Formats: sequence, C-alpha cells, structure tokens
Amino acid sequence: MAVNREPILKRCKYLGISPMVMGVAKETKRDPNANKRRKVSEYGLQLKEKQKLRFIYGVLEKQFHHYFEIAQKMEGQAGTNLITILESRLDNVVFRMGLSMTRRESRQLVVHGHFLVNGKRVDIPSYRVKVGDVISLKENSKKSVKFKQIIETTAGRTTPTWLDVDKENQTAKVIRMPVKEDLDYEIEEHLIVELYSK
Repeated sequence: MAVNREPILKRCKYLGISPMVMGVAKETKRDPNANKRRKVSEYGLQLKEKQKLRFIYGVLEKQFHHYFEIAQKMEGQAGTNLITILESRLDNVVFRMGLSMTRRESRQLVVHGHFLVNGKRVDIPSYRVKVGDVISLKENSKKSVKFKQIIETTAGRTTPTWLDVDKENQTAKVIRMPVKEDLDYEIEEHLIVELYSK
C-alpha cells in the first residue's frame, strides 16, 4: 500500500485548507496568499479540488476514480454523491466520532481491528457505513491508555449532526447519510465532476 509521507502543513498550505480539517492543531506561519500570485488554468483549479478531497480522506487515485464512477451511477448529483461516499467511510466515521486524532491514525486503528460495526469486527478502512449502523469501540480497546488519551484530547471536537455519538460508551449510530452542508471545509465538487467528464 502506498504511504503518503508529504508534510501535512506544506500540503494544506498548497491546497488552501486549514490543518484543523486534517486533525492537526498547528497553524502554518507562511503567507496563505502565496500561491494566489500566479494565474491558475481551469484544469489547474479542477485538479486542485480533486487533490484536496484525495488528501483530506487519504484516498489514492484509482480508488478515488472508482468512487466517482459509483457516485455517477447513484441518484442525484455526482459531486454530492462523491462527498457522501467519502464521508461514510469507516475511517472517516471513527475520526468524526473523536476516537482518533487524524484520519491517518483512524485508518491505522481500523486496520488493527479496534472497531465493531453492528457488533462485528471490521478492519477495512474503506468500509462504507449505512443508515442505522452502530459503530463501537471494542471492550478491550476501551481500557487501553492510548484511547483514553485520544478521548481526552478530542473532547472539545464537535460531532456532525448525521452521527448520534455516545461519548461515554464510545459508540455512534448513523442517523442519516452525510451531505455537503455537514462538511467543515470548503469544496467545489462540480469542478471534480467537470475534470472527470472530459
């Protein structure tokens, strides 16, 4: 599996997103308008939007394109469907629950088998949750020092409205599928649709 070793702050600055979206509490000291000096082509803008989504969710190109093809076949707008698919990934749900510091960490925790979906162990980060699914932390994992530290650190993080999170029992129920309005970052998904439609 490919590993992204690019510095998070550097990538956030290039893509114009806040490091807080990635779960990193640091802020960059560099000029946020540095990349806006040169004129960017239409293709450049479309590519940047695609790279932004791929970077936030930690998805490789082949998998991202596969998600786009699924989104096109679904009812509704392809761009909105793509965001719903990415947000409903298990590693993202774990991050949104506040049981990991970053999406990269949540991906690793899922692979190590710390989470249950409807009482069954799931160790696939790309597993897509559905409405009514209950995601919970395994009983053995609840006692670990690592998770106690994570829960203390992420206590102030706001949880999305599409998840019903029980912080005491470390469980969450999917009330509805996520939509664009639930996101904590700006994205112009129509540019991604235009890019893949060429």
